[in-house]
Amino acid sequence: MRSATEEVQREFVQLWARMSKFWGVSAATARVYAWLMSHPNGGDTDAIMTGLRLGRGTVSMACKELREWGLILSEPVAGARRTRHRVDADLGRVVRNVIEHRKRREWDPILEQLRAWLPRLEADRSPEAAVFRERLRAIEACLAMADAMAQTFLEGGTLDRLDLSQLVQKAAPRRAES
Repeated sequence: MRSATEEVQREFVQLWARMSKFWGVSAATARVYAWLMSHPNGGDTDAIMTGLRLGRGTVSMACKELREWGLILSEPVAGARRTRHRVDADLGRVVRNVIEHRKRREWDPILEQLRAWLPRLEADRSPEAAVFRERLRAIEACLAMADAMAQTFLEGGTLDRLDLSQLVQKAAPRRAES
């Protein structure tokens, strides 16, 4: 019989896997991250494989991707030929890493392409080109604003000023006093 903690851990891993498509990662990567988040000391590849019933290659690739995103830390285990993986406990750094990674992977290429297309459309004076050009300008303006806000957030230490840990504590449901 599973404990309440084990049940919630299992459900948490399943939820993260379902949400993975919205985050642009594989379900296996999301499952590994959720598993690591639900285990305070993290785990080595064998523990993750056993816990999630995944193959070594899948776990290794997931951990590699999570390291690239800056979401987990991997450290050699003293006296063993193993590596322990654990989540980065600094929520502010994790949020910054995700925003920076998504910005670089998604927004930057779109903005670059829009900024290359707009001058090319200037020469075409047809009504069709004018409508298309305005639509692209609107998209560019919206993405540029979001990009500037993200850049300000990343550079300005906004999370530090907001004291994210305090916000998270305040947002957590209040426990009934004993």
